[in-house]
Amino acid sequence: MLKKIEEAAEFIKQRISVKTVIGIVLGTGLGNLAKEIDTEKEIPYAEIPNFPVSTVEGHSGKLIIGRLNGVPVLAMQGRFHYYEGYDMKTVTFAVRVMHKIGIEYLLLSNAAGGMNPAFHIGELMIINDHINLFPENPLRGKNFDELGPRFPDMSEAYDVNLRKLAFQIAKENNIPNVSEGIYVGTQGPTFETPAEYRFFHRIGGDAVGMSTVPEVIVARHAGMKCFAISIITDLGIENKVEKVSHEEVQLAAAKSEPMMTLIFKELVKKI
Repeated sequence: MLKKIEEAAEFIKQRISVKTVIGIVLGTGLGNLAKEIDTEKEIPYAEIPNFPVSTVEGHSGKLIIGRLNGVPVLAMQGRFHYYEGYDMKTVTFAVRVMHKIGIEYLLLSNAAGGMNPAFHIGELMIINDHINLFPENPLRGKNFDELGPRFPDMSEAYDVNLRKLAFQIAKENNIPNVSEGIYVGTQGPTFETPAEYRFFHRIGGDAVGMSTVPEVIVARHAGMKCFAISIITDLGIENKVEKVSHEEVQLAAAKSEPMMTLIFKELVKKI
């Protein structure tokens, strides 16, 4: 694994012209942030040694090297999911490569189902913590000390200072419906049953999705600071659960994406 990480990182480093410390992961229906990046290079995942390939509609599958709001960034337009059949080491491989390149801050986005009765479709939820319900932890197995400690601390998985900055940006730009909450990570690919929504909410969750948690675990293992936003694209509130499709999730995400994009653009300037 270490050799594979090194090979992929070296391939990408040769194509980066300036020091880059910010990595971005774009979730379902949220790839348009890439249009705001002044792109220097686009690399399809298939061209990167040892990289997996995203198979999900709404994830285009390329690495973007460029500047967002004048700040050098490395953006993943499309991520990898456990439900695609990958093991957790593969799901989080790109995060390992980012760290090897020199990324210190990881900004993530996702589309999620809301369980908090106060939420509305289109709400932006800044993640302040998560509950990991994936059947496998990406750190399971032999630990390599050069990647991080055997037992990493997760008391602040999502950086408190980055969260404060994001709320400040939202207030300064009059962005409505920005809240914070706990994200429940599940394996998917099914959307939740009404009973599952009730369970997830009762154990402390505000939103549920099929990504982000494994990437954050690996990023924190490596010492990277993390920030993540969920766009609430459907609701699983008790007695109000409605049918949902992947296409509807993409459409709902696209409507709120400009507000999320604005937060990301301003946040990278303040890091």
